[in-house]
Amino acid sequence: MSPSQANGLSLPKGVVIKGALGPRFDEILSHDALAFVADLQRRFNETRKRLLSLRAERQKRFDAGETPDFLTETRHIREGDWKIAPIPADLLDRRVEITGPVDRKMIINALNSGAKVFMADFEDASSPVWANMIEGQINLRDRWANKIDFTEPSTGKAYKLKDKPAVLIIRPRGWHLPEAHIEIDGEIASGSLVDFGLYVFHNAKAALAAGSGPYFYLPKLESHLEARLWNDVFVAAQNALGLKVGTIKATVLIETLPAAFEMDEILFELKDHMAGLNCGRWDYIFSFIKKLARNAAYVLPDRSQVVMTKAFLRAYSLLLIKTCHRRGAFAMGGMAAQIPVKNNPEANAAAFAKVKADKEREAGDGHDGTWVAHPDLVPVAMEVFDRLMPQANQLDKKREDVSVTAKDLLEVHQGTRTEEGFRENIRVGVQYLEAWLRGRGAVPIYNMMEDAATAEISRAQIWQFVQYGVEVDGGTKVTADLFKRCLTEEMARVKGELGAETYDKGRFPEAIALFSQLSLAPEFEEFLTVPAYGKL
Repeated sequence: MSPSQANGLSLPKGVVIKGALGPRFDEILSHDALAFVADLQRRFNETRKRLLSLRAERQKRFDAGETPDFLTETRHIREGDWKIAPIPADLLDRRVEITGPVDRKMIINALNSGAKVFMADFEDASSPVWANMIEGQINLRDRWANKIDFTEPSTGKAYKLKDKPAVLIIRPRGWHLPEAHIEIDGEIASGSLVDFGLYVFHNAKAALAAGSGPYFYLPKLESHLEARLWNDVFVAAQNALGLKVGTIKATVLIETLPAAFEMDEILFELKDHMAGLNCGRWDYIFSFIKKLARNAAYVLPDRSQVVMTKAFLRAYSLLLIKTCHRRGAFAMGGMAAQIPVKNNPEANAAAFAKVKADKEREAGDGHDGTWVAHPDLVPVAMEVFDRLMPQANQLDKKREDVSVTAKDLLEVHQGTRTEEGFRENIRVGVQYLEAWLRGRGAVPIYNMMEDAATAEISRAQIWQFVQYGVEVDGGTKVTADLFKRCLTEEMARVKGELGAETYDKGRFPEAIALFSQLSLAPEFEEFLTVPAYGKL
């Protein structure tokens, strides 16, 4: 059998599929769809790799003591008087958005949740197991073909789409992530281009015919040059598919520290395709730690004290609102990761009150909408935005009173560093990584729906505490030996919480080994999902 006929697929020249084929995979991995993805890879992969090398070079400068600042060479863009292109009708009211992985039941429940938008996530809420990625594409194609009904095999419960489902936005993987099961001309494919390319090829026209469109959330951007690359990809895809330029619409997550200094420039590069920016708060905290990891002046307090109402997080969220509204773009708020606390009404009420207060801050500040991780939180967030934002959005709230400097964007939260916070990072980080290795990307841990950002914050804080011998509780110095002792004790605790049978069936030995390696490495690993990907 020739490579072009491998696995029963008709493959374009130069394309090799290394993943096993499940039912209906051939519908997604069709000759024409793969040729489309291969064309994108051939045109844009070298630029993608060059931009990743620029990230690494910039990191070396941060490690040497430089801190981020606004760019002098793009001042004319920040000071210029320009607006983004008009936003489609079905994206004008985005007051509550729900996010989650791309498994079939989740997609149906999220589309039916009452939220205005569902972000179907191939990135941080999905473990990039080959089957997860391709089955996700099948599920989304079925959504636009109106055949996404599903019956739970174990219970016989049927799920089907209601009338007026949420608007669908797709989050592809970030520029740094590979798709190792597809090779193009002997090189591993870009996860970004695979996720984007397969979805837009199969669904753009069907989404438009249904009165919506090909809409995307773009993660982990670190510069306007990376936004420019996405814009070039969009233009090429639209030309190849016979779509008018500007049909694709993107919302960019501002979830890296460098991107916060280039918000205007990112909006400008994508202005024909722009729908807004989003405060990706958890990844933003991780990025803050990571970018300044070698700088002892930027060690944060316990994660629970790094809150949106203070310091660099407050500055960045207000700057995002002001920047977006000046340009006619939406300013989306951050994630409420809380999930219902079963069998404990008091704890549940406290969690929901926390969500409500957070959403009141966002709506009051001028955000146009917000994120939740669980369907039960949709009504909580909806009530707040309906009350404080009776109109479709708050583009008229210009926030000209806001003035944010580079110093404000780098202000560290005041607070304490505790052994309990250190131990919690270990417990949460290892449990998330273990679930991720089993193929689950959205994981309920201690009444929060966690995604990869949580594990990243956890191991980043541990790494920094160990590197600097930070004193916790005012006296105990954090060392590698303290980490190892805490790790052993916390894993015993987790085993007790989960039960020995569940614990022993999991992938804890691998998760512990990898988490320990990353936490104690002499050099800070850019993303834990990259070395972990090789173990899936």
